[in-house]
Amino acid sequence: MTPPPAPWLTVVGIGEDGLPGLSAAARSVIETAAVLVGGARQLALVPDTGAERLEWRGLRETLAAAEALRGRPGVVVLASGDPLHFGLGTTLTRRLDPAELVVLPHVSSFALAAARLRWSIPDCRLLTAHGRPVEGIVPHLIPGARLLVLCADGTTPAALADLLRRHGFGPSRLTALWHLGGPAEGRRDATADAWAPDPTPDLVVMAVDCVAAAGARVLPRTPGLPDDAFRHDGQLTKRVVRAATVAALQPQPHALLWDVGAGCGSIAIEWMRAADHARAVAIESHDGRRALIADNALALGTPGLTIVAGRAPEALAEAGPAPDAVFVGGAVSRPGVLEACWDALKPGGRLVANAVTAEAEARLLERRAAWDGDLTRLAVSHLKETAGGLHLWEALAPVTQLVAVKP
Repeated sequence: MTPPPAPWLTVVGIGEDGLPGLSAAARSVIETAAVLVGGARQLALVPDTGAERLEWRGLRETLAAAEALRGRPGVVVLASGDPLHFGLGTTLTRRLDPAELVVLPHVSSFALAAARLRWSIPDCRLLTAHGRPVEGIVPHLIPGARLLVLCADGTTPAALADLLRRHGFGPSRLTALWHLGGPAEGRRDATADAWAPDPTPDLVVMAVDCVAAAGARVLPRTPGLPDDAFRHDGQLTKRVVRAATVAALQPQPHALLWDVGAGCGSIAIEWMRAADHARAVAIESHDGRRALIADNALALGTPGLTIVAGRAPEALAEAGPAPDAVFVGGAVSRPGVLEACWDALKPGGRLVANAVTAEAEARLLERRAAWDGDLTRLAVSHLKETAGGLHLWEALAPVTQLVAVKP
């Protein structure tokens, strides 16, 4: 058995209070380092120790330079706060064998923000808008929720306030906290409705105490959003069937879905909303529908949804890594689509396919036998008022659903 690599790189979290705020072990590592890697702000917090200094020149370039030092003793990377909480340490663990790293965390900005507000961290959602669209917080806008959001820069608080107003959460109480733990620490408090547009200092965490305005439309993360929550051209899996479909797909954190023939993207979007860090690829050949998918993803808080142009099965080659789950809607009767999706699926993955036409249903009957799947007939009726003021049930077209798990 090959022994694990020896640690050669130490990642030290450092705060606004510099060396005095570090543990004795962290200070010793910095003071004896042969090479210090960090941003200008972190390096400025450390007095000259005689170590070689490598300042950030962009993430890829600097990480490549640091990796070129592999095996050299005394290489130390300085990072802000807790390096493994939306920090540089997480990036390094993805690029290197974790056994090559030693991580010495500092108090995170989230912990400092919670302490200033006397908020219980387990009762908060810890989010980031650093390098990500602010729309990613939309699924977490629930009355009574408390959010701590790491901001990209001083313009993010105003962008978050605007987002809250647009989604009916203008009365939410906001606090921007900057340079936490240092001599320049400060804060600003206001509701989203009253938030001033001028920027704060860049190193800022935003605290959001969510309060919905009267009549605000609150959308839960559970599957089955109202049909009119989506912009569409008629190609929409209706609410009840959509809820059953997403439930059959069983969203899980970090799992990847392929939504094949995505229409307006409703299945992919509900999958991503249903589980933290769930990922999805929407495959759609129609230009106008791809635009609707992009609009819906932004409005409903899944800006990370990947959209692939093309028709299955050919477009599957552009969809990226093997999926944990696949949904096939309108493409069921197209030759080769179901088989190509099944072949691409990870072992243990789930394939869910819906059919409305007799031809598509015949394909599902065939695949059920081949894959030992389950078939369900979904028949939904809605109560409608007639012109005479009476009511009757109006049935939607029945949907046949196949659920199969790949061995």
